Amino acid sequence: MQANDELKLTTDVLVIGGGPAGAWAAWSAASQGAKVILVDKGFLGSSGATAPGGTNLLYLPPDEKLRNEAVSQRMKEGGYLSEPDWIHRVLDQVYINLERVETWGYPFRRDENGVPMRDHLQGPEYMKLMRSAVSRAGVRIMDQSPALELLTDEHGVGGARGISRQKNRDWEVRAQSVVIATGGCAFLSKGLGCNVLTGEGLLMAAELGAELSGMEFSRQYAPSAAFGTVTRGRLLNWATYYDEDGNTLYSPGGPRPHDFLPTMLRKGPVYATLNHADTAEKQRILRQSHAIFFVPYDRAGIDPFKERFPLTLRYEGTVRGTGGIRITGDDCATTVPGLYAAGDAATRERVTGAKSGGGAFNASWAICSGTWAGEGAAKHALSTRSSANDRRLQAAGRAGMSRESAEHGQSLDSASLIQSVQREVFPLDINYFRSEPVIQKSLERLNALWPEVYTEVPGDSRERIKSREAAAMAATARWMYTAALARRETRGMHTLLEYPNPNPRLQHRLTVNGIDRIQVYPEGKPHAQAGPDLFKAAEYHVHTASRENEAREPDRWMAAAAGEGEGA
Repeated sequence: MQANDELKLTTDVLVIGGGPAGAWAAWSAASQGAKVILVDKGFLGSSGATAPGGTNLLYLPPDEKLRNEAVSQRMKEGGYLSEPDWIHRVLDQVYINLERVETWGYPFRRDENGVPMRDHLQGPEYMKLMRSAVSRAGVRIMDQSPALELLTDEHGVGGARGISRQKNRDWEVRAQSVVIATGGCAFLSKGLGCNVLTGEGLLMAAELGAELSGMEFSRQYAPSAAFGTVTRGRLLNWATYYDEDGNTLYSPGGPRPHDFLPTMLRKGPVYATLNHADTAEKQRILRQSHAIFFVPYDRAGIDPFKERFPLTLRYEGTVRGTGGIRITGDDCATTVPGLYAAGDAATRERVTGAKSGGGAFNASWAICSGTWAGEGAAKHALSTRSSANDRRLQAAGRAGMSRESAEHGQSLDSASLIQSVQREVFPLDINYFRSEPVIQKSLERLNALWPEVYTEVPGDSRERIKSREAAAMAATARWMYTAALARRETRGMHTLLEYPNPNPRLQHRLTVNGIDRIQVYPEGKPHAQAGPDLFKAAEYHVHTASRENEAREPDRWMAAAAGEGEGA
């Protein structure tokens, strides 16, 4: 077969994404007897945020008191937007799955009584094991094969299309069910393992009418050495901080409260030394427990226990934020028939509420949601008698996908668009220290950029992938800020300067819907029924869309078939 000849395949379940959630979804679907194909933007086992490092887990024995305390604490920290039953489901499922991981050969540490301590996983070993488990389950793995768009008809989702990078070849996989497990969006902020996390899964789902939720809870940054990409910041609890002149910086209320480092970095450079690990034994333990943390320092010839090193904050967006595709059932189904979501691509609000983060609940959510989504997708696919080959499917991709020549020969400059979006989401003074007028102005600039995603895309594979990434980042930023303006309060990881306290009237989740025209409304309540005062701050932006883009909207039957705008 010649290069660029399209590879066409048919399966029961297509899983898009090869991190922990995607791996568990593929294994789970195959375990139900479904034929499964997994496509990954990178290499299943080594790409994504989990693979290069380690992650702690929310793992508790089946002790009612311990679990009830954990649920109560999570409800409080999450601003009471999560659901106790869902937190208990995660505690139950992750306990089962980690026992399974041990039977597959993962070498968990054991305590003095020989009891396995299943509260931590080393990324490389974990994901290597997951690749092996997925392969043994009979899943076909397509590495270096990013998905660009979903296929759809009046029955819902029907597969996807993408590019095989290594073979410079388009592919099409028809499937009765699709699991989106593409991770969140970190906006190419140079966090370790996050270069593949650019939001295409959210965009693909939204193009079929899927709703999003929790997008305002995306004010998440992680510390890193200024010359490195490792964002595992737990070891900085052993650090003393300094300004550029060597003066010690003190943080009230503990070694590293959440606003300390952002506040100090607004004033000037910040340096640190891990001098509280003041013995060889402590240093040895830290190196063994978080080996990946020390790689950039060793490469730079810096002893972080004795020498000062400069710090920065890398934006993590919805990767360690909360928002994503809204799920409507215990099986992680979405508002689009046959479409399921798992991991960071799905909203975690039912479990984490308004506050997320790295590891713990997030890592456990990836395991559990992947398991549930895979099982749900398999049941849906196997209950359908007809083949996906018999369906009259159409490609749904639009933003960053145009092959038509634009006026005056203009084509999409993906690198420029990405940089423009980053200028709106990276600065602490815009996205971390949020205020209503600043977010409004930023959203206006993002809306002005949006028409660029419909200009012509060059035909080579690399640029097609980059253009889709650029469009997804632009869309994600607009969803985030539209939701942020609608939540006129401070709750969890979302803040607005003008509203420093929680608003009891906003103790509910917010649904975001649409691409060119974005709407935001309380979960399960159409925008038209929502109180107008609740959304006054965001009203202009919610309804703002470029008029010239209206003509580019897909046939209304396609959006209606996908259930756009309908409550679950």
